[in-house]
Amino acid sequence: GDVPFKKVYIHGLVRDAEGQKMSKSKGNVLDPIDLIDGISLEDLVTKRVTGMMQPHLAEKIEKSTRKAYPDGIPAYGTDALRFTFASLASTGRDIRLDSGRIDGYRNFCNKLWNAARFVLMNTEEQDCGINGGDLAYSQADKWIVSRLNQVIASTSDAIESYRLDHAAQEIYEFIWNEYCDWYLELSKISLQSDNEALQRGTRKTLLSVLETILRLAHPIMPFITEETWQRVAPLAGIQADTIMLQAYPESDASQHNAEAFAAIEWTKQFILGVRRIRGEMNIAPGKPLPVLLENMSLTDQQHLPQAQIYLQKLGRIESISCLAKGETAPESAIALVNESRILIPM
Repeated sequence: GDVPFKKVYIHGLVRDAEGQKMSKSKGNVLDPIDLIDGISLEDLVTKRVTGMMQPHLAEKIEKSTRKAYPDGIPAYGTDALRFTFASLASTGRDIRLDSGRIDGYRNFCNKLWNAARFVLMNTEEQDCGINGGDLAYSQADKWIVSRLNQVIASTSDAIESYRLDHAAQEIYEFIWNEYCDWYLELSKISLQSDNEALQRGTRKTLLSVLETILRLAHPIMPFITEETWQRVAPLAGIQADTIMLQAYPESDASQHNAEAFAAIEWTKQFILGVRRIRGEMNIAPGKPLPVLLENMSLTDQQHLPQAQIYLQKLGRIESISCLAKGETAPESAIALVNESRILIPM
């Protein structure tokens, strides 16, 4: 006696990699189950040429299938396929289903899985601050929590406005580029420190951010998030049966830390500048380098003391010296961070 659906979402037509409409007569239909579980070439050919309305096209379809899928279709998994569909779901356009995209999102699933393994390895049977104890948070801890709340807000807005592509992109960029590539590396420095309160705070941050990420990504990739959450949640102090019944994350404006955000973004640009010089000058990644800083602004001078440990460990920097105003710099390779010049003497 009630209206079955209040809202209906209509996505674009799913086409093949060449933009052709999928049809049995063209022999270019892709069964989602074959993309999830994988299928051998011979089974795929048999599937495509069986029960055809136009049997005379069978030879042509077999030839094109063998050319397009010489090794059959590998098993990409459900989450990778779901994430691909979400990332391509732009309004008003058809979807070109390219196996290369699915493979990329399978790598993303692996990235999240490996990040969770790293977190569990560093938190299981460790003091994570759940039962009390002094907690201290590094600039990196404050930065990742601040960024997470920004991503929660933008992802929620995207889902509310049916932009699943924007939601998928926000989740992808945050997990891959910020949580995995930067925060996990920065967290190692705190975990290896002699400060127990700092270790405890970083472990707690690793767990709470990962647990929130899993809830954030769950609607798009339900299986890997559920599997991981079952192990992460108890460590984060959550006792519940399933991630499916947990609340979707909500952004907390009070967690935004502009100071930590600016400091870590400055640190990242500094490290990237040094890495770029290494690449251009063909300097070994592990070789410690002396760095000179020129034209330091007041803000940059404030960032440097807290960033120094990150710069030395991740940037493989031997020493950092600031040139006095008017002091002549030696011949150097140069990178820019805001108004500052990073100089690596030749």
